Amino acid sequence: MSVQYNASTPSPLNWRYSGNQLKRWRTKANVTREELAAAANYSPDTIKSMEQGVRMPTPRVLDAADELCRAEGLLSAAKDYLQREKFPARAQDFMVFEQQAISRWSYEVALISGLLQTESHARALIGNHCPPLEEETVEERVVARMDRQELLTRKPPVALSFVLYEAVLRGPLVDKEQLIHLLTAGSRNNVTIQVLPFARAIPAALMGPMVLMETRDRERYALSEGQSVSQFTSDAEVVWKHTERLSMIRAVALSPAESATFIERMTEEL
Repeated sequence: MSVQYNASTPSPLNWRYSGNQLKRWRTKANVTREELAAAANYSPDTIKSMEQGVRMPTPRVLDAADELCRAEGLLSAAKDYLQREKFPARAQDFMVFEQQAISRWSYEVALISGLLQTESHARALIGNHCPPLEEETVEERVVARMDRQELLTRKPPVALSFVLYEAVLRGPLVDKEQLIHLLTAGSRNNVTIQVLPFARAIPAALMGPMVLMETRDRERYALSEGQSVSQFTSDAEVVWKHTERLSMIRAVALSPAESATFIERMTEEL
């Protein structure tokens, strides 16, 4: 299995179908986009994006359209089949397999792993998304990210290994609370956290973040991410290359004990 996502990954099919039906009913009833926008308290551009399937048609819009278009409940009925996704489209397959993992290893070059973020740090990152997200979406994704962290305490335990480039710890949104949270997470028997200082960086460490994991069925997967493209695959050759690169990085990173001391010193600086 190999799945590649980019900025043009389609929206969920139910969004697109419902948006298409919304437009068809509105056009048939001779209701303008501006009239529907006013009735639902949205901008015409937002209505347009819902009709195009870019945004999920909200219950408020569907009910307003149902009344204006005299759809007799046919548009409102779509509410039962529309749910806002917890994760962006490019992450959904990965999240499904992550929940089946018995071991997970990752390397982060710019951001703290979502599994290790405090709620306030997660909210700051998601809230500063570009382009901006709706407040409702931000809150839903924060909750979903916190729910993911059940992986740290699951029984039987999941073996978790995190390598963090020093730049990750020195990010502008990383505060003392977040650093202490890393120390707490790293104290768990099933969690290993290593820091790769600037002085120990090797070329392989500058090629971007990655995640490797193994499921209960002994299937191995690799995830590599870029700004607008990510690849999630079980291709043996790709998984092997990522494994080799991560092994090189872990070999030059600080030990878990040295990493804890490194982070403790950073907390004293804040």
